[in-house]
Amino acid sequence: MNIQAKIATDTASTAPIREVLAEFAANLDHDDVPANVRIRAHHHMLDAIGIAMASTRYDFAHKTLVGLRAVAGDGDVPVFGMPASLPMRDAATMNGFLCHGLDYDDTHIAGIVHPTASVLPAVVSAAAHVGATGREMTTAYIIGVETAARLGMCAKSQFHQVGFHPTGMIGIFGCVLAAGRLMGLNAKQLENAQGLALSMASGSMEFLEDGAWNKRFHPGWAASSAITAAALAKEGFFGATAPYDGRFGLFNAYLGCGPRTAEVDLSLATKGLGSEWELLATAIKPYPTCHFTHGAIDAALILREEIADPATIESITVKVPEGVHKTICEPEANKKRPRNDYDAKFSVQYLVAAALVRGQLTLAELEPDVLVAPDILALADKVSFADDPESPFPAAYSGEVIIRLADGAEMRHREHINRGAADRPLSNDEILAKFRDNAAMLVNEETIDRQQDALLFLDETENALDAMYVFSG
Repeated sequence: MNIQAKIATDTASTAPIREVLAEFAANLDHDDVPANVRIRAHHHMLDAIGIAMASTRYDFAHKTLVGLRAVAGDGDVPVFGMPASLPMRDAATMNGFLCHGLDYDDTHIAGIVHPTASVLPAVVSAAAHVGATGREMTTAYIIGVETAARLGMCAKSQFHQVGFHPTGMIGIFGCVLAAGRLMGLNAKQLENAQGLALSMASGSMEFLEDGAWNKRFHPGWAASSAITAAALAKEGFFGATAPYDGRFGLFNAYLGCGPRTAEVDLSLATKGLGSEWELLATAIKPYPTCHFTHGAIDAALILREEIADPATIESITVKVPEGVHKTICEPEANKKRPRNDYDAKFSVQYLVAAALVRGQLTLAELEPDVLVAPDILALADKVSFADDPESPFPAAYSGEVIIRLADGAEMRHREHINRGAADRPLSNDEILAKFRDNAAMLVNEETIDRQQDALLFLDETENALDAMYVFSG
């Protein structure tokens, strides 16, 4: 019986989620994955590493590396874009931090989780530990993304509403199955690894209050913790047997066993597993900001083409789904005066204003001198937000911008489905262009060519670690 048939049988017989996911992780064959999914996987990995390389230009990256090195020393797993190698768990922490450092990494739209930023560092470290081939690393990565995406979907966007960041909480389960696969765990051991991961799942949204660096840390911590869970489970550690649906399992514990828990759909954890590929519904970001803001940014940039002078704008209303208000709209006073780049990445008021004034939204619009630009801040003061009752959220992140000019004229544009979503995906060529732009901040064209080939031909590499060292600075 192939893996798809086995999963269908298990699901039909209402096998526990942990068992179905463990069987999937233990038994998925590389050739069971369609070629277009494998190719797309390599592009997502490349995108994340390009972001990691760009992150090394910032102070937060170097302070974090120094801190980790102080307690870990050197190891044999390369750090993306930096002249350093760390022990496997610390490298996973650092690489996850860098991949998520600019909030420019991929997002599974319905799951509202950034899968690659956690899963890729986990599989790089695990592959280095066991000497895995490129094919083995690719398969493990896909297992991790599929797991994290589906578990995120189950929550129906509820985690954000109670102050938890799904990438850290959900990401660890994708990481533990991906790393566990590479580390040779059998299905029963993978069940126990998921049970232990339950006690390691974490991620607070409190960073929104002050632009703290915490969120950057979540994916790497998930990856590092997952490696620990997998290693212990391989040696016989007995983990909780109902990590997802138990009385104090993931969803009941974090959502409070109340009305929000009632919204959870656990069937999504295994629906289509092994035959429908959520990696293809995972969006590559065109902007280095919270994905919830992208529809509004696109709408603002389109309207910008019709406005001769942003100073003539009287008021701006941005309509976004109610489910994202706490993240990108509130509290308004903070959002209109972001204190640092991370504050700005989660402010629809600032981002729409910056897009209208500058005619673009890139990393440059998040630099310290731009964050205090008087013309942008004056326009941000004119931005208010409203609910978008017609939004398809969380299936897509809509955004509508309504501009009223001083002469009374009104113009509006709506992006019902954000660019990068499953119905409007960035092409593989666009992903490569984004990688090359990010990598060019650190290395020359010849090096970029070697790095690109190392990932796109990863399946032909006998030792995955060889390919990863190409990305070390």
